[in-house]
Amino acid sequence: MSRTMQRLALSATVLLTAAALTACAGNPGGSAEPADPVGTWGDADAAGEPSLALAGDGKLTGTDGCNRLMGTWTAGDDDAITFTDVASTRMACEGVDTWLSNLATGTIAGETLTVLDADGAEIGTLPRTE
Repeated sequence: MSRTMQRLALSATVLLTAAALTACAGNPGGSAEPADPVGTWGDADAAGEPSLALAGDGKLTGTDGCNRLMGTWTAGDDDAITFTDVASTRMACEGVDTWLSNLATGTIAGETLTVLDADGAEIGTLPRTE
Protein backbone atom coordinates (compact mmCIF):
# COMPACT_ATOMS: atom_id res chain seq x y z
CA MET A 1 0.00 0.00 0.00
CA SER A 2 1.40 3.38 -0.92
CA ARG A 3 2.12 6.07 1.60
CA THR A 4 -0.70 8.23 0.15
CA MET A 5 -3.20 5.39 0.54
CA GLN A 6 -2.08 4.82 4.13
CA ARG A 7 -2.58 8.52 4.95
CA LEU A 8 -6.03 8.49 3.33
CA ALA A 9 -7.00 5.39 5.30
CA LEU A 10 -5.73 6.94 8.54
CA SER A 11 -7.59 10.20 7.83
CA ALA A 12 -10.81 8.32 7.11
CA THR A 13 -10.44 6.36 10.34
CA VAL A 14 -9.91 9.55 12.36
CA LEU A 15 -12.95 11.22 10.74
CA LEU A 16 -15.19 8.21 11.34
CA THR A 17 -14.08 7.99 14.97
CA ALA A 18 -14.76 11.71 15.51
CA ALA A 19 -18.21 11.38 13.90
CA ALA A 20 -19.06 8.39 16.10
CA LEU A 21 -17.96 10.19 19.26
CA THR A 22 -19.96 13.28 18.31
CA ALA A 23 -23.08 11.18 17.75
CA CYS A 24 -22.68 9.51 21.15
CA ALA A 25 -22.32 12.86 22.88
CA GLY A 26 -25.94 13.76 22.11
CA ASN A 27 -27.12 17.32 21.86
CA PRO A 28 -25.45 19.28 24.64
CA GLY A 29 -27.28 22.47 23.64
CA GLY A 30 -30.71 20.79 23.66
CA SER A 31 -32.89 20.39 26.69
CA ALA A 32 -33.51 17.15 28.52
CA GLU A 33 -36.83 15.44 28.04
CA PRO A 34 -39.46 16.98 30.32
CA ALA A 35 -40.30 15.14 33.54
CA ASP A 36 -43.46 13.04 33.48
CA PRO A 37 -46.00 14.73 35.78
CA VAL A 38 -48.37 11.75 35.83
CA GLY A 39 -48.53 10.23 39.28
CA THR A 40 -49.19 11.09 42.90
CA TRP A 41 -47.55 14.09 44.54
CA GLY A 42 -47.68 14.27 48.33
CA ASP A 43 -48.88 11.58 50.72
CA ALA A 44 -52.49 10.84 49.76
CA ASP A 45 -52.93 8.65 52.87
CA ALA A 46 -51.79 11.24 55.43
CA ALA A 47 -54.68 13.04 57.15
CA GLY A 48 -54.44 16.82 56.99
CA GLU A 49 -51.68 16.77 54.35
CA PRO A 50 -51.98 18.04 50.77
CA SER A 51 -51.65 15.73 47.77
CA LEU A 52 -52.39 15.71 44.05
CA ALA A 53 -52.97 12.81 41.68
CA LEU A 54 -52.29 13.78 38.05
CA ALA A 55 -53.82 11.25 35.64
CA GLY A 56 -52.57 10.57 32.14
CA ASP A 57 -55.83 11.85 30.65
CA GLY A 58 -55.22 15.37 32.04
CA LYS A 59 -57.50 15.11 35.06
CA LEU A 60 -56.43 15.93 38.59
CA THR A 61 -57.82 14.95 41.95
CA GLY A 62 -56.49 15.59 45.40
CA THR A 63 -56.85 17.35 48.69
CA ASP A 64 -55.48 20.51 50.26
CA GLY A 65 -55.44 18.62 53.56
CA CYS A 66 -59.14 19.21 54.22
CA ASN A 67 -61.02 20.03 51.00
CA ARG A 68 -61.18 17.80 47.95
CA LEU A 69 -59.80 19.18 44.68
CA MET A 70 -60.69 18.22 41.12
CA GLY A 71 -59.83 19.74 37.75
CA THR A 72 -57.54 19.40 34.77
CA TRP A 73 -53.87 19.94 34.02
CA THR A 74 -51.65 20.34 30.96
CA ALA A 75 -47.91 20.02 30.64
CA GLY A 76 -45.94 22.67 28.81
CA ASP A 77 -42.30 23.20 27.99
CA ASP A 78 -39.55 23.09 30.62
CA ASP A 79 -41.47 20.90 33.08
CA ALA A 80 -44.20 23.55 33.53
CA ILE A 81 -47.73 22.47 34.43
CA THR A 82 -50.89 24.56 34.19
CA PHE A 83 -53.84 23.67 36.41
CA THR A 84 -57.25 24.67 35.01
CA ASP A 85 -60.90 24.36 35.94
CA VAL A 86 -59.97 23.44 39.50
CA ALA A 87 -62.95 23.13 41.84
CA SER A 88 -62.83 22.52 45.56
CA THR A 89 -65.16 21.73 48.39
CA ARG A 90 -65.30 24.57 50.95
CA MET A 91 -65.33 22.93 54.36
CA ALA A 92 -64.05 24.76 57.44
CA CYS A 93 -60.58 23.40 58.10
CA GLU A 94 -59.47 24.34 61.57
CA GLY A 95 -55.72 23.92 62.03
CA VAL A 96 -55.06 22.88 58.40
CA ASP A 97 -53.00 25.02 56.02
CA THR A 98 -55.01 24.83 52.78
CA TRP A 99 -52.33 26.43 50.56
CA LEU A 100 -52.81 23.87 47.79
CA SER A 101 -56.30 25.17 47.03
CA ASN A 102 -54.60 28.27 45.52
CA LEU A 103 -52.71 26.30 42.86
CA ALA A 104 -52.45 27.78 39.36
CA THR A 105 -49.22 26.41 37.87
CA GLY A 106 -46.34 24.20 38.85
CA THR A 107 -42.88 23.08 37.87
CA ILE A 108 -41.11 19.76 38.30
CA ALA A 109 -37.49 19.45 39.30
CA GLY A 110 -36.40 15.89 39.92
CA GLU A 111 -38.97 14.31 42.22
CA THR A 112 -40.46 17.58 43.51
CA LEU A 113 -43.50 19.46 42.25
CA THR A 114 -43.30 23.16 43.13
CA VAL A 115 -46.76 24.73 43.19
CA LEU A 116 -47.30 28.39 42.27
CA ASP A 117 -50.31 30.65 42.72
CA ALA A 118 -51.92 32.85 40.06
CA ASP A 119 -49.29 35.57 40.66
CA GLY A 120 -46.46 33.09 40.07
CA ALA A 121 -45.41 33.00 43.72
CA GLU A 122 -44.32 29.67 45.19
CA ILE A 123 -46.89 28.45 47.69
CA GLY A 124 -45.55 24.97 48.45
CA THR A 125 -43.92 21.77 47.25
CA LEU A 126 -45.04 18.17 46.99
CA PRO A 127 -42.73 15.15 46.68
CA ARG A 128 -43.52 12.44 44.11
CA THR A 129 -44.88 9.43 46.01
CA GLU A 130 -46.07 7.26 43.10
